[in-house]
Amino acid sequence: MSGQALVAGAGLAGSLTAVYLARRGFAVKVLERRGDPRTPGVREQGRSINLGLSQRGIVALREVGLLDRLRPLTVPMRGRVVHLPDGLRFQPYGLAEDQILHSVLRHDLNVALVDEAERLGVEFRWGHRVTAVDRAKPAVTATGPGGAEVHTADLVVGADGAFSAVRTHLGRGLRVDLHQEFLEWGYKELLIPVGDDGRPRTELRALHVWPGDDGLIVAHPNADGSLTATVFLPFAGEHGFAGLTEPAKVRAFFARRFPDTLTLIPDVVEQFLDHEAASLVTVRTAPWHVTTDEGRGVVLVGDAAHAVYPFFGQGMNAAFEDCSVLDRCLAAHPGDLPGALAAFEAARRPHTDVLAELSKRNFVELRDKLRSPLFLVRKQADLALHRLFPDAWVPLYTLIAHTTVPYGEALARSRRQDRLLGAAGVGLAGAALAGTALATLIRGRCRKQVN
Repeated sequence: MSGQALVAGAGLAGSLTAVYLARRGFAVKVLERRGDPRTPGVREQGRSINLGLSQRGIVALREVGLLDRLRPLTVPMRGRVVHLPDGLRFQPYGLAEDQILHSVLRHDLNVALVDEAERLGVEFRWGHRVTAVDRAKPAVTATGPGGAEVHTADLVVGADGAFSAVRTHLGRGLRVDLHQEFLEWGYKELLIPVGDDGRPRTELRALHVWPGDDGLIVAHPNADGSLTATVFLPFAGEHGFAGLTEPAKVRAFFARRFPDTLTLIPDVVEQFLDHEAASLVTVRTAPWHVTTDEGRGVVLVGDAAHAVYPFFGQGMNAAFEDCSVLDRCLAAHPGDLPGALAAFEAARRPHTDVLAELSKRNFVELRDKLRSPLFLVRKQADLALHRLFPDAWVPLYTLIAHTTVPYGEALARSRRQDRLLGAAGVGLAGAALAGTALATLIRGRCRKQVN
């Protein structure tokens, strides 16, 4: 497979797609509306949720030879540290040594991918905003410092995020399904700095979670010993972003709801008020691709095709898996780009639709269920069964984060296991009731004999 490829978006999905396409022989050009992330100061201007690299992303980075190069930039997270009113609780992610996540800054990962793409000959056009897409050629019009330019290609990849311009222009005049849903909660990022002694202020090799029905904090560790904390709150209400606009109210809220953050983040009030709240959106769309009679095509990947809420930590990992699967489909359909794109969408879209639902469900888990004793017992039972039957019984989280089993298949397997566990529970409860009844009957007969 070879030819001209144009990628819209130089974020994580776009830059990794460019790497894969360049390795496959395409001449690749990338258009990005923002500036070069390697420019000094760009990192501080960004606003994004830290990333937890799991198995799907690891496989993709290994395939393009970047995994070992990126390891020094990551911090292993072996489980969750849950901050509760009565102390901290550690919940391991899995049983095996490699069942961990790897925290990495989005900026650091993006820079590494752009560097690798350039090494492979990819051309980046920074400051170029997509303004039109002609799917019949296909061609992309982008406006940059020198004005508008038209770029034609054999393959156009829309990797320009949840609010994709390529997706918007691609669907004009077609019967396109688009579902876009905003969460009623948003987020702000805060930094938990290293202590005055230069050491981490809390356990570094874990994801930290402060659960609550009126607020949630998730903190990822950074290689320099700091942690990036993401504060999730409702937009509306007295204790939402709309109501927390004064220093005294912010301090009182954190003192009541997340008291240890006042020690971990000495300037928590200042940071909170300095940052704007950002939105969370999930997107589903169909189709993901269109092709021409001449064998050219346009395809969506990553958030442009399937943005999800961040609560399962799979947004970036799913996008990287897109890149890997697209590359395999191109390899399996040499000289047949329409066939490759059709195979890619068929392989991915049903499973990313499942991921969207799982991500919504995990928001409730992180917010509410981590404090529930019954929930913790269920999790412990899952791990205990996995320890006894490592191949036959695998928890849903393990299937999602630590394997590459397609999301839909993982959910179906988890539901079968839930039914088995439920049936076992009913059986044990029935046995217990039968045992109680039998004991009562025996005691009654003994009393009659004594009398």
